[in-house]
Amino acid sequence: MPLNILIVGAGICGPAFAMLLQRSNPKHKITIVERFPSLRSTGQQVDLKTQAPHILRKMGLMNEIKSRCVDETGLEMVDSKGEQIAVFPATTAGQRRPGLTSEHEIMRGDIVQVLYDATVKQNAEFKHERGDGNGVTYEFGQTITDLSQGVDGVDVTFVNGHKKRYDLVVAADGQSSRTRRLAFGREASDASFKTLGIHGAYFSISRIEDEGTLARGYIAPGKRIIITRPSGRPVTGVLFFTMGESPKLNASYAKSTESQREAFSEIFQDAGWQSKRLLNGLANSDDFYAHELGQIKMTQLSTGRVVLLGDAGYCTSPFTGLGTNLCLLGSYILAGELARQDGDVTGALNAYEEKMRPLIDECQQISSTGLGLFFPSSQLGSWFVHQLIWAVSKLNGLFPTSQKKDDHGKRIPSYPELNLPF
Repeated sequence: MPLNILIVGAGICGPAFAMLLQRSNPKHKITIVERFPSLRSTGQQVDLKTQAPHILRKMGLMNEIKSRCVDETGLEMVDSKGEQIAVFPATTAGQRRPGLTSEHEIMRGDIVQVLYDATVKQNAEFKHERGDGNGVTYEFGQTITDLSQGVDGVDVTFVNGHKKRYDLVVAADGQSSRTRRLAFGREASDASFKTLGIHGAYFSISRIEDEGTLARGYIAPGKRIIITRPSGRPVTGVLFFTMGESPKLNASYAKSTESQREAFSEIFQDAGWQSKRLLNGLANSDDFYAHELGQIKMTQLSTGRVVLLGDAGYCTSPFTGLGTNLCLLGSYILAGELARQDGDVTGALNAYEEKMRPLIDECQQISSTGLGLFFPSSQLGSWFVHQLIWAVSKLNGLFPTSQKKDDHGKRIPSYPELNLPF
């Protein structure tokens, strides 16, 4: 049974879900709205591991994804003078060892572009199979301001004042989802954010000659971490993380981007290593972004005919490295259940909740206490963590890498109803 569906957000989840669902029934009418005026090509490097590569392979996109993966060969930990402490090579599928880099690493903007292009191409291919006015449509510079639920649909008011009714609204608009707040209420939405007590800033600077293909990590006293990721690109990605109370930083989120730059500049002013170069880059970067790190934990993933997808419903935080994986899993399972239930939206949403809950719990496993170990406050604490990292790297080299069969594909539910190419 064809459905009229609104997807809010054209990041990774929205296009992935639209592409998967359209394959099950080309006559679905799927509208994707994005508040930005165009596709967002910015964003940090993301991991594609566990089930994510298997889902992308089922969609027929893995070869294109591989062609756009960055060239990052591992992580080098350094001290305040830039001297090497340890090296952790990239982890391939099936391996178990510490490190930052996975076999498939891609810039967020690149995977968003691949998914967008794939939906546009598929929509054109299915043109002859659907009726007029159906298919996948993107609307940029558009967002919603109100939701009103009925028994069999959702009335949506857009920022331009237009109103339309949909069979289902999918909130794929990220950790700070406006759609979640409209559907579940501000109190429940705000309470879903569980802080890790860490603040992060992300930006790009000009690459220098000796940066190579290794990411570099530096742990500074004062509960600060710096990571650089050249990844074989003309620019180097920089990540600043700090843990602990900072009234000025907390207050800056309600102010301007310049206030956030200033707050991070003050915190990392005397961090050591390449902090002077990196702070100069921060001041002049055009892609600076900062936020408080946390997880989104909702007691339920849907209310009526509004459903949460990806970070809007179960953000994992960058420190798990599983956000993109969970996003693609959610897109695949939600599309699969809607296809299987064939018009029974309520039944599909219940099945989506049941299947996603254990996966969410697994991917969100993280300890803020454990993370705190890597944010020492003193010079002595920093030295101790460096010694621990050195020891782990040596032990890692002494023993054969733990290699096990990559069985993540077997853990993905089977949905022949999606009519996927692989």
